[in-house]
This record gives sequence, structure tokens and C-alpha cells, in this order.
Amino acid sequence: MCIGVPMKVIRPGSGYAVCEAAGESREVDMRLVGDQPEGTWVLVFLDAAREVVTSEQASLIGNALAALRLALAGNTEGIDELFPDLAGREPELPPHLQIHLPSS
Repeated sequence: MCIGVPMKVIRPGSGYAVCEAAGESREVDMRLVGDQPEGTWVLVFLDAAREVVTSEQASLIGNALAALRLALAGNTEGIDELFPDLAGREPELPPHLQIHLPSS
């Protein structure tokens, strides 16, 4: 399984860029998404950018990865804070699944 990590372009190049996330920088292959300007967020899999994402998407993905790290460490304290759009509300099935529920 491969997990994409959002990284910000800090130094663009031709076919590659130096990208940064969580204090770590690395050279990322940009050939699948094309050269991107400084400040662009990309989703990186195995040192290759596969998708350009917004800063909001990068933040949501970063929060989900932080929650995964906490869960793997056996610490669920504070996970709700990483999902403010989901915490404190009743779960709902998406509309495409609701149509399969029996009528009440």
C-alpha cells in the first residue's frame, strides 16, 4: 500500500522540485504533474508528485495522516480535533447508499 503525503514546492526545477512537509524536504519527481511554481501543494507517492492539491486539501490529508499516526500508536486522545467536520454529529450514509435502506 502506498500513502500520498501532501508536500509544498519550495524550490521548483525542470522535471523535479524540492518539496517540504513537516520539516522534511526532499527532491520530488514532477513529471506526472508538470513543473509547478513555488508554494504549490502536491500529493507525493514514493518521491513522485501524482496530483496538484489545494492548501485546504493538503490540510485535510495531513490531519488524516496525523490521526493515523495517533491510532497506530494506540493514542486516540485528540483525534476528534483532527476531524472537526465529523466530530460531534450523528453519522450519515451518503445519498448513494441511503437508497438501499428499507423504507420506514
